[in-house]
This record gives sequence, C-alpha cells and structure tokens, in this order.
Amino acid sequence: MPRPTAVTVTVATLFGIAAGSLAVWRVIQRRKHKTCITPNQEGDVNEQEKKDISEDIFRSFLPCPTICWLEEILEAKVIIVSEVGKWNEVEPILMKELECYPVLGIDCEWVSVEGKKAKPVSLLQLAACNGLCLLLRLPQLTSGGQVLPKALLEVLADGKILKVGVGCWEDASKLFHDYSVTVKGTMDLRYLALRHSKTFSTNGLSLKSLAEKLLQYSLDKSLHLCCSNWEAEQLTQEQIDYAARDAQVSVALFHHLVNLPYPPCASGDGHVLPAWEKVLRKCQGLVDVPFRGKNNSFGDDENPGNVEQSPQYQKLSSSPINQQGKDPRKHKRKPLGVGYSARKSPLYDNCFLHAPDGQPLCTCDRKKAQWYLDKGIGELVNVEPFTVRLKFEPSGRPESTVDYYLIVKENLCVVCGKKESYIRKNIVPHEYRKHFPIQMKDHNSHDVLLLCTACHALSNYYDNHLKQQLAEEFGAPIGCEEGVRLLEDPTRRLVRSAARALVNADSLPAARKEELLQLIRDYFASDTVSPEMVQEAAGLETRIFNENYVPHGLKVVQSFAQGGLYSLMGLEKRWRQHFLDVMQPKHLPAQWSVDHNHDKLIKKYGEALQIELS
Repeated sequence: MPRPTAVTVTVATLFGIAAGSLAVWRVIQRRKHKTCITPNQEGDVNEQEKKDISEDIFRSFLPCPTICWLEEILEAKVIIVSEVGKWNEVEPILMKELECYPVLGIDCEWVSVEGKKAKPVSLLQLAACNGLCLLLRLPQLTSGGQVLPKALLEVLADGKILKVGVGCWEDASKLFHDYSVTVKGTMDLRYLALRHSKTFSTNGLSLKSLAEKLLQYSLDKSLHLCCSNWEAEQLTQEQIDYAARDAQVSVALFHHLVNLPYPPCASGDGHVLPAWEKVLRKCQGLVDVPFRGKNNSFGDDENPGNVEQSPQYQKLSSSPINQQGKDPRKHKRKPLGVGYSARKSPLYDNCFLHAPDGQPLCTCDRKKAQWYLDKGIGELVNVEPFTVRLKFEPSGRPESTVDYYLIVKENLCVVCGKKESYIRKNIVPHEYRKHFPIQMKDHNSHDVLLLCTACHALSNYYDNHLKQQLAEEFGAPIGCEEGVRLLEDPTRRLVRSAARALVNADSLPAARKEELLQLIRDYFASDTVSPEMVQEAAGLETRIFNENYVPHGLKVVQSFAQGGLYSLMGLEKRWRQHFLDVMQPKHLPAQWSVDHNHDKLIKKYGEALQIELS
C-alpha cells in the first residue's frame, strides 16, 4: 500500500475511534442522568436542564480548577464588627456582594464549659461569595439593651439568601434560642456533598473532611482554638483566622459543589446571573432542613420527607424555617411566635354587611357573610363585591362613614408590600391580649395585620426586646420559676426512683436496699414498707402545681390594670406605637391608629370602669 494511502487510513481510523468514543460517552452520561431524576421530577426537567446537568458531569472529569479561586477566597478581607457604626460601614459592601450571588457561608462560635450549660453565641461568622468575611461579636452588639442592626436581621431572615455550612440549621436554632434571631435559607453542605458523590459516607462528614476531600485544603481544627475564649475583650489573630476560615471554606465548598462560576459578577441590570437559576435547581428540597445523618435519603435527589420540591426557588425559601420547622429528632414544644406557616388563602375577602336600611356596617370574610344567608337572617344584595343585607337591627352601627371596619383592605405585607407568603401578626401579643377585660376584646381585628414571613420574623425579634423591657419594668421575668405552671418535686422524684429500683432490681446489695426502703418509709411516715407502698411510690407524679405561678403576660397586665382603663389602653397603645417605630410599615390600612377604639371605650364605659381581668 502506498505511504500516503496508509497515512490517510490511519488518520481516518483514529478519527472514527474518537467519534465513536464520544458517542458512547454521551449515551452513558444520559443514562447516568436518568438515574438521578426521581419520578416526581422526571416530568418537570426540560431539555435545557438536561444540558446543564450533562455539562456539570463533564466538568467534574476535568482537573479541579479550585486552587486559584480558593486562595482568593481565603485571602479576602476579614472585618470584625463589634459596634453598630462598624456594621453601617460594611453593610453596603456586603449587600453589593449579595447582588452577585445571594449566598453566605455561616458559622457560630460560643464558650462551652464542661458540665455547664453552653453560653450564648459569642461570634457569628458570615462570608460572602468572594470570601469577604464579617465576624460579628453579638454580645457587644447587644450590650446595654441594644438591638441588632435591622439590615442584619433582614439578611438573616431572608430565605432567598442561602446560608451554607455544616450544621448551619443547628446554628440557626441556637441563634434563635439565644437572641430570638430568625435565620432562614439554611442549607447543610453535607446534603450537597452526598448529591455530588455517592462515595461519601453520611458519618464523619465534617467541614474539615469535606475541605480535604473536595478542595485539597487542610482546615485547622485545633482543640485549643475551638474551645478558646470567644468572649475575650480582644480576639487573637489565631482566633480571627480560625473563625474566618470556617465561613470562607463553607462558601468555597458551595462554589465547588454547585460549579458556581468564579469570580462572582452581576448581570447588566445588577441582579444575579442566570447561572444562579441552575444553582437553585441543585438545592431543591435542601433548604431549612436539619441534617439527619444515617436516616438521610437525599443522596439520589429524593424528596426529603414532606419538604416540597419545586423548580421555583420561591417555594424552596418561602416555607418557614422549621425552627421554624421542627427537627423530627426533638419533641419540644415550639416557642410562641415561631414556626407559623404562610397563609394559603387571603385574610381579607372584603365582603360587605349592610343594615336593613342599607347603611354599610362593616367588611367581613366570605364565610361569615355566607353564614347570614344560610341562617336566613340576611339577603344577598350584590355578588361583586359580595354584599349581604341583614334582616334584623344590628346591636351597633358605625359612627362615621370612614370607620376602619368599612374600608377595603389589601392582602399584602403592611411593611414591605409583598403579596405572597404572608402571616397574621398580632400587634398586641396574645399573651397580653388574652388577659384584657372583655370590654377591650371587642373589635380587636384592628390589631391583626398581614406580614410576609421575613418581616414577621423581624417583628418577632423586636417584640421580644420590648417584652424584656416590660419584664424588667414590672418585675415579671420571662422563663423563671415564677412563670412555670408545674414544678418538679425533687423529693417525690427521689422516692419514685427508689421504688422503681426496688421493683426492677432483685440483686441489690443489702445496704443499698435498706437505704432505698428508708426513703420510702420517710415519705409515707411508716415503720414498715408493704408491696403496695412500693407500687404506689413507683407511680408517683413528680410534678406539682407552682403556687407562685404568675405568667409574664398576666403580671404585666395586672400592673397596668392597677391604673384603671386609661392605663390598660396605654399598654395597648405602647405595643401599637412599638410596631410603627421598629417596622415602619409603608402599607398600613387607612384609618389604622394607635388610639383605635379608645374614645369609644371611654364614652361607653367611663374612666372609672371596674377592671376585671380574664
């Protein structure tokens, strides 16, 4: 065979082999991709999403280009924030970074003493997508009764800003427990790692191990740093580096696991890049979910329990944080004001009720208007707006045509104007309102407004601050023994334990047995112990009613009630004004007022009304 022909055949053969290999590789990737889609998702994944995932798989075979950008993230500026003034300086910088990619690496540090209850969070670390790290010293920021900066609270409560880390759900829970701060949008990196590779074990997935396996970076987790004094007046450079690295490595891992382009850059309109849409699809079902270790079933993109999956990030982030969502491993009662889900129907139907002569009486919901029709005591006047005229004389009529209860109200957050994911907000908290005299409980829908989930969380934080002020002013501490209805009786508990030991342990030493029997004799004031006594002692109820029990809300209301009706109206006005001051609502219904109904109360009952608390 002539030499040119041989060369041609060789080249053609090699080209054919390469083309065939590429075709086989594509088929394999399509099959891999199909196995990663759950039955619920299969119908929703379009061709563009398939292309995105195939590109990611292809990129995972390329040499890892993380070294250069990892160094940039780890060498980014670290800023310690100990006072509000410093926060005001760095806030615009942080907000600008969040416009590029709305994600923060998050971690917390606090002082732990063996055998004692852990102290409140001392340091909150937040790292932006470019590595900029803020170290927020919470005790200093809240000293002297100060509240945390509003912009910080809004960032933490915004479910559309992802907070990524290892154990970040637990960190969010501790922040709420220690400072009443709601954190939404948490996502544990261990879930993303399990989705990234099936070779990972659910056990031992620490931040250090993830950094070593995925970023080839060794994270310093020295015990002397981890357990150092985070409340020290000045943090050492070692502490600063240690704390910053945790948050920065968290955001770097997120970059790697979702193949997020680096460096971060915004689109022309200043908002997030289209690449972020692809990132959100990879986070389906993982937002605000505690890591469950061995019980985890997220490795194959399965729907985790009843967490709603959707390609729309709004559905991912709008569900309230289930600390804000209950951790299924714990069965504690959730704190008041936490964990409410967004309404699935409008609060205001804006139906009208008219008097027999046609005078408008009030607006109401459709269910109430329909009730008058079903009972035959009203007749339908109009369908749009739905209007019912009563067939009887009402007990009262509005004194003005501009009465609050006559105006049409919009279904939106009264603070920011958001028209979805809103929750009812009691402006005067229920723990106070429920003790008001019956005369002040009429027409209290004025103090029920709509807030979006983020504004609701922010409002709760400020409410807790005012509650603490009231607790100090009126000697009504929150969470102390005086506010506990049932107390544990240590004597009864000791006797019950002794009896159960006698029932269930036949081989007790004689001396120990006699010691336990003596406890039962002393409790029953008897010289002998019968089997019936032992059985009764084994079933003792150890909780007893606290005779000093006065809940915080009742004690505060009692204190105001001593000054009469005017004083109680002052408490109501104080809560309303507090809401206006801290939340600065821009969409309040017309005629909403801090003095609502007060003139009517004085006119109807007089200043000398005998106060009878509920």
